[in-house]
Amino acid sequence: MKLTMKHGEGLAAFLFLLPNILGFLLFSMIPTLASFGISFLDWGLLNSPSFIGFANYWELLTDDVFWMALKNTAYYSFIKVPLNLMLSLLLAILLNKQLHGRNFFRSVAFLPSVCSSVAVALIWTPLLESSENGLINHVLSLLGINIIPFLVSPVWAMPSVILVGLWKELGYFMVIFLAGLQGIPRSYYEAASIDGAHSMDVFLHITIPLISPTTFFALTTSLIGSFQIFDLTSVLTKGGPANATNTLVMYIYQNGFQFFRMGYASALSLILFITIFIITLVQNHYSDKWVFN
Repeated sequence: MKLTMKHGEGLAAFLFLLPNILGFLLFSMIPTLASFGISFLDWGLLNSPSFIGFANYWELLTDDVFWMALKNTAYYSFIKVPLNLMLSLLLAILLNKQLHGRNFFRSVAFLPSVCSSVAVALIWTPLLESSENGLINHVLSLLGINIIPFLVSPVWAMPSVILVGLWKELGYFMVIFLAGLQGIPRSYYEAASIDGAHSMDVFLHITIPLISPTTFFALTTSLIGSFQIFDLTSVLTKGGPANATNTLVMYIYQNGFQFFRMGYASALSLILFITIFIITLVQNHYSDKWVFN
């Protein structure tokens, strides 16, 4: 009887997991393996595929646009992610205090994160317009500051995309940090107050170590998401000007669905996967040195 119950429970658990397993196989595992195989082909969708070995990977070494896209992706990720974590943590600390209207401000801060990236980009496009018709430039002109070519200058385009990315994601990671802050027992702060610890000492030696698992989660997910940036750059700048905001995912899309080079796009996809995988491994390797459970 017990054995039958165990078998029944196991079968029920498997049936509940089956849709997720099938979804993972059909939409993640099989396409990933297929992409690996396609990366060794010369295939333009309309013609028959032909095997070319490692030719697509050798081409990457001399592809200037690929290296620029990789540099742009790294620039976006390694600038936006630290700023995102620091600002969202500060916002979480502020909105974790007993403030009047705290729930309202939390909702306002979180609201952009529930909007699609395309909608966010469409909202910000007129704001960042490189003339006095753009709201931000109009305000700057009233202050006597020259018009800034936010989206049409190779210097300003990527910082503008980073600004929009921060605005969209700040509220989401604020909520993550709020959960971490509220999980810290009040007794630690009470003991520190009795000992006469300064607020900065409390922050550095109590708050930061105890939310380190939350910080690790936020760092990992934010970095993975940043390396897959596509929607914002696609709508705001279309990868320009002069490929200044062209990213790896955008370059994959261009090769696959604009230039019809599915083999080369698959090779780029594998490089992106390896890059994210290595960065995640490095993060996990060094997490024991600063993450406290």
